[in-house]
Amino acid sequence: MVQRRTLEGKVALVAGGTRGAGRGIAVQLGAQGATVYVTGRSSRGGGPSEYGRPETVEETAELVTAAGGHGIAAVVDHLVPQEVQALVARVEAEQGRLDVLVNDIWGGERLFEWESPVWEHDLDNGLRLLRLAIDTHAITSHFAVPLLLREPGGLVVEMTDGTAEYNAGRYRNSFFYDLAKSAVLRMAFALGHELGPRGATAVALTPGWLRSEMMLDAFGVTEATWRDALEKVPHFAISETPAYVGRAVAALAADPEVARWNGRSLSSGQLAAEYGFTDLDGSRPDAWRYMVEVQDPDRPADTTGYR
Repeated sequence: MVQRRTLEGKVALVAGGTRGAGRGIAVQLGAQGATVYVTGRSSRGGGPSEYGRPETVEETAELVTAAGGHGIAAVVDHLVPQEVQALVARVEAEQGRLDVLVNDIWGGERLFEWESPVWEHDLDNGLRLLRLAIDTHAITSHFAVPLLLREPGGLVVEMTDGTAEYNAGRYRNSFFYDLAKSAVLRMAFALGHELGPRGATAVALTPGWLRSEMMLDAFGVTEATWRDALEKVPHFAISETPAYVGRAVAALAADPEVARWNGRSLSSGQLAAEYGFTDLDGSRPDAWRYMVEVQDPDRPADTTGYR
């Protein structure tokens, strides 16, 4: 007997799904049978975004379909309200519903300066980072949430870096980066108050140390050889694939009691313990607990009991 996939008949929009966590989420939603609209600025026809990387939205959509779902690519700049409005109108016309919205738009990897105070940080880059990380999410929710609310049980996932608890007491890289990631956490909290009484759920979700395409390139390794980076960066041993946080979103989307998480800040490792899914290698990395108990206190890298 073939087991029914948990998200058949559901429609998802992964805003910012070209690469990294967004791609992992889109593919794992597809693996559970969902129709997934994948947006981004990098496309085969229009060329790459300012990142200048090879990944495209069309490639992600094809991976969604190959995983068992229906992937639909849409080239969208989420800073342009008219483009987002047109995207949601397209989803409405083609599907008549929206069950899952994932706000994963980012684009700031090359805009923030590590440990650079606000008066030394490039101002244009910092303000651009804030627009990419915050305005895009607000614009997308403004247009997409009304469609999501048409059916009960909708889910909005605000993707960020760090849990609310972790970020509350720690400086995250720079003034602009810290502000951006904290703002997204607060967006989920506010959306929870607005969506909860209307039958939908909003959460903030963070992966751990993500083995994204850009991270692997930065360390000069591939997914197959990622452990080669441990000689120089031992704590990278706690890292996880984008599929792990993707499975977290798929588990949330399939949970009939997902409202219990409304307005909360969650992590991939926390949800793996709750729902029982694993990363692709069968492990369950708990990166944020590891960071608090091992990495931040500058203890020797040892993932025993953490994955």
